[in-house]
Amino acid sequence: MKPKILFIMHMPPPVHGAAMMGQYVHDSKLINEKFECHYINPSLSTSVANVGKVSIGKIFFMIKNIINIIRKVINIKPDLCYYTPTADGWGIYRDLVVLSLLKWQKQKIILHMHNKGVRVFSEKHCLARWAYRRIFKNTHVILLAKELYPDIQEYVLEKKIYYCPNGMPQTNLDGYERTSVHSPYTFLFLSNMIEAKGVVDLLKACAILSKNGIKFMCNFVGRWSTVSEERFDKLIKVFGIEDKINYLGAKYDKEKIREFIHSDALVFPSHSETFGLVLLEAMEYEMPCISTRVGGIPSVVNDYDTGFLVQSKDTKALADKMLWLIEHQEEGLLMGKKGRNRFLENFTLDIFEHRMIDILSAVIKAKNNN
Repeated sequence: MKPKILFIMHMPPPVHGAAMMGQYVHDSKLINEKFECHYINPSLSTSVANVGKVSIGKIFFMIKNIINIIRKVINIKPDLCYYTPTADGWGIYRDLVVLSLLKWQKQKIILHMHNKGVRVFSEKHCLARWAYRRIFKNTHVILLAKELYPDIQEYVLEKKIYYCPNGMPQTNLDGYERTSVHSPYTFLFLSNMIEAKGVVDLLKACAILSKNGIKFMCNFVGRWSTVSEERFDKLIKVFGIEDKINYLGAKYDKEKIREFIHSDALVFPSHSETFGLVLLEAMEYEMPCISTRVGGIPSVVNDYDTGFLVQSKDTKALADKMLWLIEHQEEGLLMGKKGRNRFLENFTLDIFEHRMIDILSAVIKAKNNN
């Protein structure tokens, strides 16, 4: 008989990293063959803009969701409950309620942390510290990278931690190889248009390059969010870079792949990130990546090997690395090829699925041996 797992995890909509990974788990043939899987999507938001906001509708949905979870537990009697909690904000108290009820039902729990912010939020709020102690008590935890452990080390012993980097399905099935760069050299930003993703920082870096007479283009792909269309247009006019910037809107599937192929390097100057799935997508298409030393990104991008890492919000350093790629095109192509090899060796969806199976099996086995 296959072990039973109740997966309580976010899936699209909205589209963000944690939701995408939840969808991959849900659709995984390997995971569903190994375990008897049951799924509940606890998402209270339908768009990225609504994430973290409280409303009466969300409260009623949360109550309905909690009742559904308890019914599932009673009916299927899972060997393991898999849960994707939030790291900060009011959502931790929702997580506390759900996890307390699961523990009351004597359920074995593994938490998969797709975000960070526990340490900072607990330093600001005494009530949060109380909640975190109860959330993490008697649980195992999956982290995306070793750099993320300090965020929760006050609450979880390292022996209770499993590391499972995210993975992505391979889309470059035609074997596309990058042999030359575009003229002018073209950078790509691909994410929701959120200030914390570094949108404004990248515009400032582009302004530095433009003032120095450097020829380049920078394409922005993503949905409007905390950076609005009006503000974006105003900034490019203030910086005098209207001829250097293209906003292309949100792109998916084949259209998104086309943007990877038509650009030379990815720039993702995020202020706060756990992993950065877009980096994996770019690496598959042999793009050198410029990103920041935040969260688990140093476990994804090898500095000076598959790309560059700079300090968050350091627009001068960002511009310097962009200029280096423009001036060292052959070296940049080699970085991209190394990045693709790193993706194939560490970050494919198949590798992720096998890691997840090993972790979930180990936790279930530990339960049965207790």
